[in-house]
Amino acid sequence: MEVRGQCIAVVSGKGGTGKTSFAAGVGSALALSGKRVLCLDCDVGLRNLDLALGLSDRALMDFSDVAQGRCSLGSAVVEHPKLPGLFLLTAPVRSRGRPVSEDQMAALLREIRQRYDYCLLDAPAGLGGGFLLATCAADRAVVVTTADASSLRDAQHTVMELNRFGSGSLHLVVNRVRKKMLRSMHATIDDAIDKAGLPLIGVVPEDDALPLCLNQGVPLLLAGAQPAASAYRNIAMRIQGGKVPLLRIK
Repeated sequence: MEVRGQCIAVVSGKGGTGKTSFAAGVGSALALSGKRVLCLDCDVGLRNLDLALGLSDRALMDFSDVAQGRCSLGSAVVEHPKLPGLFLLTAPVRSRGRPVSEDQMAALLREIRQRYDYCLLDAPAGLGGGFLLATCAADRAVVVTTADASSLRDAQHTVMELNRFGSGSLHLVVNRVRKKMLRSMHATIDDAIDKAGLPLIGVVPEDDALPLCLNQGVPLLLAGAQPAASAYRNIAMRIQGGKVPLLRIK
Protein backbone atom coordinates (compact mmCIF):
# COMPACT_ATOMS: atom_id res chain seq x y z
CA MET A 1 0.00 0.00 0.00
CA GLU A 2 1.32 3.43 -0.93
CA VAL A 3 2.30 5.61 1.99
CA ARG A 4 1.17 9.19 1.61
CA GLY A 5 1.72 12.29 3.67
CA GLN A 6 -0.98 14.17 5.54
CA CYS A 7 -2.05 17.76 4.93
CA ILE A 8 -3.32 19.51 8.06
CA ALA A 9 -5.02 22.91 7.89
CA VAL A 10 -4.36 25.13 10.91
CA VAL A 11 -7.28 27.55 11.20
CA SER A 12 -8.86 30.08 13.54
CA GLY A 13 -12.01 32.14 13.47
CA LYS A 14 -10.21 35.33 14.43
CA GLY A 15 -6.73 36.79 14.53
CA GLY A 16 -4.51 36.82 17.59
CA THR A 17 -4.93 33.19 18.60
CA GLY A 18 -1.28 32.33 17.93
CA LYS A 19 -2.10 30.12 14.95
CA THR A 20 1.06 30.91 12.97
CA SER A 21 3.34 30.31 15.97
CA PHE A 22 1.48 27.04 16.54
CA ALA A 23 2.01 25.90 12.93
CA ALA A 24 5.70 26.78 13.12
CA GLY A 25 6.16 25.12 16.51
CA VAL A 26 4.39 21.87 15.68
CA GLY A 27 6.08 21.75 12.27
CA SER A 28 9.46 22.11 13.98
CA ALA A 29 8.58 19.38 16.48
CA LEU A 30 7.53 16.99 13.72
CA ALA A 31 10.79 17.65 11.85
CA LEU A 32 12.83 17.07 15.02
CA SER A 33 11.10 13.69 15.34
CA GLY A 34 12.54 12.69 11.97
CA LYS A 35 9.67 13.57 9.63
CA ARG A 36 9.81 15.54 6.40
CA VAL A 37 7.56 18.52 7.03
CA LEU A 38 6.37 21.34 4.81
CA CYS A 39 4.91 24.47 6.38
CA LEU A 40 2.72 26.19 3.79
CA ASP A 41 1.71 29.81 4.41
CA CYS A 42 -1.72 30.47 2.87
CA ASP A 43 -2.08 34.07 4.06
CA VAL A 44 -1.69 36.07 0.84
CA GLY A 45 -0.41 39.58 1.52
CA LEU A 46 -0.05 39.10 5.27
CA ARG A 47 2.36 36.19 5.49
CA ASN A 48 4.22 35.73 8.76
CA LEU A 49 5.12 32.04 8.83
CA ASP A 50 8.59 32.82 7.47
CA LEU A 51 9.21 35.05 10.50
CA ALA A 52 7.97 32.42 12.95
CA LEU A 53 10.33 29.86 11.38
CA GLY A 54 13.30 32.22 11.22
CA LEU A 55 13.30 32.08 7.41
CA SER A 56 12.51 35.70 6.63
CA ASP A 57 13.17 36.72 3.01
CA ARG A 58 14.74 33.37 2.06
CA ALA A 59 11.92 32.31 -0.25
CA LEU A 60 11.91 33.75 -3.76
CA MET A 61 8.89 31.85 -5.13
CA ASP A 62 5.54 31.18 -3.47
CA PHE A 63 2.73 28.62 -3.51
CA SER A 64 0.89 30.41 -6.32
CA ASP A 65 3.97 30.05 -8.54
CA VAL A 66 3.93 26.29 -8.01
CA ALA A 67 0.14 25.84 -8.19
CA GLN A 68 -0.08 27.80 -11.43
CA GLY A 69 2.91 26.16 -13.09
CA ARG A 70 5.46 28.97 -13.03
CA CYS A 71 8.02 26.88 -11.15
CA SER A 72 8.44 23.45 -9.60
CA LEU A 73 7.71 22.59 -5.99
CA GLY A 74 11.35 21.71 -5.39
CA SER A 75 12.58 25.10 -6.58
CA ALA A 76 10.06 27.04 -4.48
CA VAL A 77 10.47 25.42 -1.06
CA VAL A 78 13.18 26.51 1.36
CA GLU A 79 14.75 24.07 3.82
CA HIS A 80 15.56 25.32 7.28
CA PRO A 81 19.35 25.56 7.79
CA LYS A 82 19.18 24.43 11.43
CA LEU A 83 16.21 22.03 11.30
CA PRO A 84 16.83 19.35 8.65
CA GLY A 85 13.59 18.05 7.20
CA LEU A 86 11.66 21.27 7.82
CA PHE A 87 10.67 23.22 4.72
CA LEU A 88 8.71 26.40 3.98
CA LEU A 89 6.50 27.22 1.01
CA THR A 90 5.51 30.83 1.46
CA ALA A 91 2.51 32.89 0.38
CA PRO A 92 2.55 35.66 -2.25
CA VAL A 93 3.43 39.10 -0.95
CA ARG A 94 0.39 40.43 -2.80
CA SER A 95 -2.35 39.19 -5.06
CA ARG A 96 -1.46 39.21 -8.75
CA GLY A 97 -3.32 37.87 -11.72
CA ARG A 98 -5.87 35.14 -11.18
CA PRO A 99 -6.01 33.73 -7.66
CA VAL A 100 -5.13 30.09 -7.09
CA SER A 101 -8.23 27.93 -7.56
CA GLU A 102 -9.31 25.11 -5.29
CA ASP A 103 -8.53 22.61 -8.07
CA GLN A 104 -5.01 24.02 -8.38
CA MET A 105 -4.52 23.82 -4.61
CA ALA A 106 -5.80 20.23 -4.56
CA ALA A 107 -3.29 19.29 -7.27
CA LEU A 108 -0.48 20.99 -5.33
CA LEU A 109 -1.37 19.07 -2.17
CA ARG A 110 -1.39 15.80 -4.09
CA GLU A 111 2.22 16.43 -5.07
CA ILE A 112 3.11 17.53 -1.54
CA ARG A 113 1.73 14.29 -0.09
CA GLN A 114 4.15 12.35 -2.28
CA ARG A 115 7.17 14.31 -1.04
CA TYR A 116 6.47 15.07 2.62
CA ASP A 117 5.20 13.20 5.66
CA TYR A 118 3.25 16.21 6.89
CA CYS A 119 2.16 19.55 5.48
CA LEU A 120 0.84 22.20 7.85
CA LEU A 121 -1.23 24.82 6.04
CA ASP A 122 -1.29 28.09 7.96
CA ALA A 123 -4.68 29.54 6.97
CA PRO A 124 -5.46 33.24 7.27
CA ALA A 125 -7.76 34.20 10.14
CA GLY A 126 -11.44 34.36 9.37
CA LEU A 127 -13.62 32.42 6.98
CA GLY A 128 -12.88 34.07 3.64
CA GLY A 129 -11.27 32.85 0.44
CA GLY A 130 -7.91 32.09 2.01
CA PHE A 131 -9.57 29.90 4.63
CA LEU A 132 -11.48 28.00 1.93
CA LEU A 133 -8.30 27.53 -0.10
CA ALA A 134 -6.36 26.18 2.90
CA THR A 135 -9.08 23.72 3.87
CA CYS A 136 -10.51 22.63 0.51
CA ALA A 137 -8.19 19.65 0.03
CA ALA A 138 -6.68 19.12 3.50
CA ASP A 139 -6.94 15.74 5.20
CA ARG A 140 -7.36 17.11 8.72
CA ALA A 141 -7.89 20.45 10.42
CA VAL A 142 -6.89 21.93 13.76
CA VAL A 143 -8.92 24.85 15.11
CA VAL A 144 -6.76 27.12 17.27
CA THR A 145 -8.56 29.21 19.88
CA THR A 146 -7.79 31.00 23.10
CA ALA A 147 -9.99 30.53 26.16
CA ASP A 148 -11.73 33.91 25.99
CA ALA A 149 -15.41 34.04 25.12
CA SER A 150 -15.09 35.85 21.78
CA SER A 151 -12.42 33.45 20.53
CA LEU A 152 -14.51 30.43 21.55
CA ARG A 153 -17.54 31.83 19.74
CA ASP A 154 -15.46 32.33 16.61
CA ALA A 155 -14.15 28.78 16.99
CA GLN A 156 -17.75 27.54 16.98
CA HIS A 157 -18.43 29.41 13.75
CA THR A 158 -15.24 27.99 12.24
CA VAL A 159 -16.26 24.44 13.12
CA MET A 160 -19.57 24.95 11.33
CA GLU A 161 -17.63 25.67 8.13
CA LEU A 162 -15.60 22.47 8.47
CA ASN A 163 -18.37 19.92 8.41
CA ARG A 164 -16.79 18.01 5.52
CA PHE A 165 -14.12 16.74 7.93
CA GLY A 166 -15.19 13.46 9.48
CA SER A 167 -14.82 12.17 13.00
CA GLY A 168 -11.19 12.01 14.09
CA SER A 169 -9.96 14.51 11.51
CA LEU A 170 -10.96 17.75 13.24
CA HIS A 171 -9.39 18.86 16.53
CA LEU A 172 -9.19 21.77 18.95
CA VAL A 173 -6.13 23.48 20.43
CA VAL A 174 -6.52 25.93 23.30
CA ASN A 175 -3.62 28.32 22.91
CA ARG A 176 -2.04 31.10 24.99
CA VAL A 177 -3.32 29.79 28.32
CA ARG A 178 -2.21 32.21 31.03
CA LYS A 179 -0.88 31.21 34.44
CA LYS A 180 -3.60 33.09 36.27
CA MET A 181 -6.13 30.78 34.62
CA LEU A 182 -4.56 27.64 36.01
CA ARG A 183 -6.83 27.24 39.03
CA SER A 184 -9.86 27.17 36.77
CA MET A 185 -7.97 25.35 34.04
CA HIS A 186 -10.07 22.20 33.86
CA ALA A 187 -13.37 24.07 33.86
CA THR A 188 -12.06 26.48 31.23
CA ILE A 189 -10.79 23.75 28.95
CA ASP A 190 -13.95 21.68 29.40
CA ASP A 191 -15.96 24.76 28.49
CA ALA A 192 -13.81 25.28 25.39
CA ILE A 193 -14.35 21.69 24.29
CA ASP A 194 -18.09 21.91 24.85
CA LYS A 195 -18.47 25.22 23.04
CA ALA A 196 -16.31 24.27 20.07
CA GLY A 197 -17.72 20.76 19.91
CA LEU A 198 -14.31 19.25 19.10
CA PRO A 199 -11.91 16.80 20.73
CA LEU A 200 -8.90 18.47 22.31
CA ILE A 201 -5.48 17.70 20.85
CA GLY A 202 -3.46 20.11 22.97
CA VAL A 203 -3.14 23.01 25.39
CA VAL A 204 -0.39 25.57 24.82
CA PRO A 205 0.67 28.02 27.56
CA GLU A 206 1.34 31.69 27.07
CA ASP A 207 5.10 31.92 26.63
CA ASP A 208 7.13 35.12 26.84
CA ALA A 209 9.89 33.45 24.84
CA LEU A 210 7.74 33.44 21.68
CA PRO A 211 7.97 37.16 20.80
CA LEU A 212 11.66 37.16 21.73
CA CYS A 213 12.37 34.24 19.39
CA LEU A 214 10.28 35.90 16.68
CA ASN A 215 12.34 39.08 16.90
CA GLN A 216 15.59 37.11 16.84
CA GLY A 217 14.51 34.87 13.96
CA VAL A 218 15.02 31.70 16.00
CA PRO A 219 12.45 28.88 16.03
CA LEU A 220 11.14 28.37 19.55
CA LEU A 221 12.14 24.72 19.68
CA LEU A 222 15.78 25.69 19.22
CA ALA A 223 15.64 28.15 22.12
CA GLY A 224 15.74 25.69 25.04
CA ALA A 225 13.14 24.14 27.31
CA GLN A 226 10.32 26.65 26.93
CA PRO A 227 6.76 25.82 28.11
CA ALA A 228 5.15 26.27 24.70
CA ALA A 229 7.87 24.16 23.06
CA SER A 230 6.98 21.24 25.34
CA ALA A 231 3.33 21.61 24.35
CA TYR A 232 4.23 21.62 20.65
CA ARG A 233 6.22 18.40 21.08
CA ASN A 234 3.29 16.73 22.83
CA ILE A 235 0.88 17.79 20.07
CA ALA A 236 3.30 16.55 17.40
CA MET A 237 3.33 13.17 19.12
CA ARG A 238 -0.49 13.05 19.17
CA ILE A 239 -0.67 13.98 15.49
CA GLN A 240 1.51 10.94 14.82
CA GLY A 241 -0.82 8.73 16.83
CA GLY A 242 1.07 8.72 20.12
CA LYS A 243 -0.66 8.91 23.49
CA VAL A 244 0.81 11.52 25.81
CA PRO A 245 -0.87 13.48 28.63
CA LEU A 246 -1.88 17.09 28.25
CA LEU A 247 0.90 19.44 29.23
CA ARG A 248 1.02 20.36 32.90
CA ILE A 249 1.68 24.07 33.00
CA LYS A 250 3.76 25.03 36.03
